Amino acid sequence: MIYTVTLNPSIDYIVEVDQFKVNQLNRTKRDTKFPGGKGINVSRVLKRINVDSIALGFLGGFTGSFIQDFLKGEQIQTDFIEVSEDTRINVKLKSDSETEINGLGPSISSLQYEQILEKIKQLKSGDTIILAGNVAPNMPSDFYETVSKECENKGIDVIVDTSGPSLLNVVKHKPFLIKPNHHELGEIFETEVHTIEEAALYGKKLVALGAKHVIVSMAGDGAVLCTSDKIYTANVPKGNVVNSVGAGDSLVAGFVGTYKKTGNLLESFKFSIASGSATAFSADLCQKADIERLVSQIEVSEITGGVKG
Repeated sequence: MIYTVTLNPSIDYIVEVDQFKVNQLNRTKRDTKFPGGKGINVSRVLKRINVDSIALGFLGGFTGSFIQDFLKGEQIQTDFIEVSEDTRINVKLKSDSETEINGLGPSISSLQYEQILEKIKQLKSGDTIILAGNVAPNMPSDFYETVSKECENKGIDVIVDTSGPSLLNVVKHKPFLIKPNHHELGEIFETEVHTIEEAALYGKKLVALGAKHVIVSMAGDGAVLCTSDKIYTANVPKGNVVNSVGAGDSLVAGFVGTYKKTGNLLESFKFSIASGSATAFSADLCQKADIERLVSQIEVSEITGGVKG
């Protein structure tokens, strides 16, 4: 089974306003509400490509009930821990420009922290766990490292999609996949990553530190996949970018879901790029038909001759 973990989920409240004006009454032209959070996004995309998962994390209040009901409506299994405070609401205001106001999220007690650890300890060899997003407020900052160490000892595949020290600290526990974008990769090594060659160089450094697979997303310049003995690059298909929210989560879902079904690394890489692009080209998360239309546009090639550095 695949498990996703979202420690600080949200309702993403997307509001569209014509020419937003400060200090005046503004009327919405259109609004929508979606469950937010990187792990939840991964579960939603996995379901759309016919792969089951169980969503873990914390939910509370009427906002938590909305997310629970929404996921149930999409036939996604959940096993959230209930907290006393409301799950946060993130407001995304779209007008001449885009403004975001993100909520803090509820406090997580030490008991609730132990409860989610206990759920994760029930996972078995052959399972997969996807740790996505930032650690919730007032939780131990080494949560992802604790989970990765536990899973490494039990033969559970770990996928980590976060940034900063939380990402670097899990690498030594041999995660199956990590997915920094080029900005996050640069931050890890205190540099800037602008080219495919630089992404390959620093991606290989993460493999040397322990990660089994590293995908570095390069926005419009494509992506790089590093393994223990190979480096591959892929282009992105052509299209009009409508929405960047969830594109990285869709990439993770496309890769993991396809690899679990086929065991084919390069097919999974192509499908992951198509998944991320399909979300970027849509108002919501991608649909399977959208992904399949884009896969044929993606070409994967191997970087030969090694990477210097």
